[in-house]
Amino acid sequence: MRDKTPLVVVGDALLDRDLTGSADRLAPDAPVPVVSECAERVRPGGAALAAYLAARDGRDVTLITGLGDDPASGELRGLLEPWLTLIPLPLGGTLPEKTRVLAQGRPVVRLDRGGGRARAATDEARAALRSAHAVLVSDYGRGTADALREELTERPPLVWDPHPRGGPPVPGTRLVTPAEKEAHGFAPGDARPDGTLRAAAHIAADLVRDWKAAAVAVTLGARGALLSYGEHPLLVPAPATHPGDSCGAGDRFAATAAGLLADGTLVGEAVEGAVGAASAFVAAGGAGALPRAGSRPRAVPPPDTDDPHALAARIRAQHGTVVAAGGCFDLLHAGHVGLLQAARRLGDCLVVCVNSDASVRRRKGEGRPVNPLADRIRVLRALACVDAVAVFDEDTPERLLGDLRPDVWVKGGDYAGADLPEAALLDEWGGQAVLLPYLDGRSSTALMARAAEGVR
Repeated sequence: MRDKTPLVVVGDALLDRDLTGSADRLAPDAPVPVVSECAERVRPGGAALAAYLAARDGRDVTLITGLGDDPASGELRGLLEPWLTLIPLPLGGTLPEKTRVLAQGRPVVRLDRGGGRARAATDEARAALRSAHAVLVSDYGRGTADALREELTERPPLVWDPHPRGGPPVPGTRLVTPAEKEAHGFAPGDARPDGTLRAAAHIAADLVRDWKAAAVAVTLGARGALLSYGEHPLLVPAPATHPGDSCGAGDRFAATAAGLLADGTLVGEAVEGAVGAASAFVAAGGAGALPRAGSRPRAVPPPDTDDPHALAARIRAQHGTVVAAGGCFDLLHAGHVGLLQAARRLGDCLVVCVNSDASVRRRKGEGRPVNPLADRIRVLRALACVDAVAVFDEDTPERLLGDLRPDVWVKGGDYAGADLPEAALLDEWGGQAVLLPYLDGRSSTALMARAAEGVR
């Protein structure tokens, strides 16, 4: 696989702190919770988080941002320098800090301090932009993007992640990624947020025209993202809904989209990948669960939303339930979809174990599969109920199941009365094989038979 394209991130860095403890009583002098035994975690925030995440993806990253001589700037430098190249702009004031106090993992209050702004561009920053292969702008409205607007206008960035305090993206930006609430705030006219897809679609189309951007992707949280080129929008649903901490999910989305576009991916595919990455990011605990940004012993790959083994391990670590289902899925039909949707509801993730082409051929005979493995995988991954796909080349998936060790193994009801060798295997680790009802009369073989009769 070829090396990843280097990325330049332009934007306003923050220093984020989480004070996490427990609260089981109210203060005697006010009706507020007492958070005790607080542990502190410090991490990059704002544009610095987007750059840090891109660097953890194994990408060569340069961050252009305002930094000063204050303690917060020094602390942020220490977090970032092992991971990426810093090009500081002079900072007027102190670096903005955002402190969250959390009890039982839920935010109780947020404290902000430091109002520093980038004062001016530097020759080093201008030169880095002119030679950049790909640029992501993360504009938190603290001067960095404004200081370099002329250079950004000359060579519009791949992705511009706007925030309420920032200005509009430069014309020609390939993809702008506002959150739903931000999009309503940026929208021209008297648009009012009402939470509907219709409103988001109209506002996204207006922003494409108003900003003269190639595309706008409005992120919708657990619903995914709505991508507009100015007319009919494309809704990219999240692969799963997670109740975790969403802090930093927008930065994860923007960093992933920028990296994929830099590597030559089409906009629609980049948004799809970014939705998956943001969903996995929230499932893993959000920014608050990131490994400490200390020394960099080696490049750390990003969470692979397509790696079934990594997914299963992560769900088990969170004490969740891993569900697996298997089959050829040669011609995906309503029976398959109903089975997989029901299987997903049994746990916290669904891994589909699919026969390789050779395995299907041995089971079904010559002429099968009708759809090659790559096509079958792509169709399965497109289902919102499917979190990952794993392939096995044997006649039965026992070896793969031994690696995945799911808590639940699902087969369709048409296997009733048949011997399920997987059941005994799951007993070895306390798993359970179950049968789910199957839509009567639906099968790939029957579909192909009817199709053959139709062409005679």
